Amino acid sequence: MSTIKEITSLAEWENHLTSLPPTTLLIVSFHAPWAAPCVQMATVLSTLAAEYPVTSPPTTSWVSINAEELSDVSEMYNVTAVPFLVLIRNNRVLETVSGSSAVKVRNAIESYAKSTAPADTSAASTATNGQSSSVGQQQQSGTQQNEKAGGAAEEEVDPVKKKEELFKRLEQLVKAAPVMLFMKGTPSAPQCGFSRQMVAILRENAVKYGFFNILADDEVRQGLKEFADWPTYPQLWVDGELVGGLDIVKEELENNADFFKPYSVKTNGDAVTA
Repeated sequence: MSTIKEITSLAEWENHLTSLPPTTLLIVSFHAPWAAPCVQMATVLSTLAAEYPVTSPPTTSWVSINAEELSDVSEMYNVTAVPFLVLIRNNRVLETVSGSSAVKVRNAIESYAKSTAPADTSAASTATNGQSSSVGQQQQSGTQQNEKAGGAAEEEVDPVKKKEELFKRLEQLVKAAPVMLFMKGTPSAPQCGFSRQMVAILRENAVKYGFFNILADDEVRQGLKEFADWPTYPQLWVDGELVGGLDIVKEELENNADFFKPYSVKTNGDAVTA
């Protein structure tokens, strides 16, 4: 049975890539130690990997990467939140799956593991193009490919059940880190002035925080508005509870200068971000 290999350096990642035959499906799991959903996803992937025998040449290769420690690799694949799965064959991205849905992960892996063709998707060339705002489109494209690979069209999903599953996912996301920022863009490249100001406030207060780029996932972008009963972004969540947007955070700091003190971590004077 296959097992998951932890990649700990850029050199090790590059060596692993070059060592694989062009027909091998590479399953890459990006994770962060502070994110509880990643623990669940690690269990899911270990179980799935055990279902695939070790062959020569290998049909599948399973690796795990700390998204924070190997940020260069994370940026290559537009990793904006964890857990995040990337399926690669012959150095081409076939599909990405963001979030902790075991069903989506299994379906994606099974659909591509059945084929050994070097290029399983016509959209592969676009999977790594563009800015982070295009990731949502990549995921939608990957989902459509997955449905086609499954053969018959899936039955229409019960909207009530679909909403329940989304809210369950959102409940996990808002608790992914003690301080979670849902923003437009990423801390290094905010896509709106309010998000930029929020990042600046967190950095000024040396807050260690996780973030989610809502431009990368329209399902989360729209669903979180209803889940939080808060219609705008950015949104800041602390210990799984909504604080609010930029104005509310500023008010909290004005009323209590130590508001972020329990979450402050000094590292060379800078905040440590996800």
